Amino acid sequence: VQEFISAEFKESVSTVLNNALKGQNTANFEFPLYTKDKRPVEVLLNATSRIDSNGKLVGVVGVGQDVTEKKQRKVELTRVADDLRKLIDTANAPIFGI
Repeated sequence: VQEFISAEFKESVSTVLNNALKGQNTANFEFPLYTKDKRPVEVLLNATSRIDSNGKLVGVVGVGQDVTEKKQRKVELTRVADDLRKLIDTANAPIFGI
């Protein structure tokens, strides 16, 4: 996994996984991951400790979700909203909403 994580996030991803091994869960940790063909993908990671019936840590479950398109849509939506706000703020005539 380390080869697919950018240098600036290796330490924080490692911390998340090590914390899970210590029994500390992490929810909604976002970081970029790179595919084999070097394409960036935004990942939302949840890491949860697995505890047996005796309270002993037996493993970690990590779930990563590709949120690349969702983030891109959010950026585009923000850009359009900003453009519309600027248009309304600089309009020479009154604009009324119905």
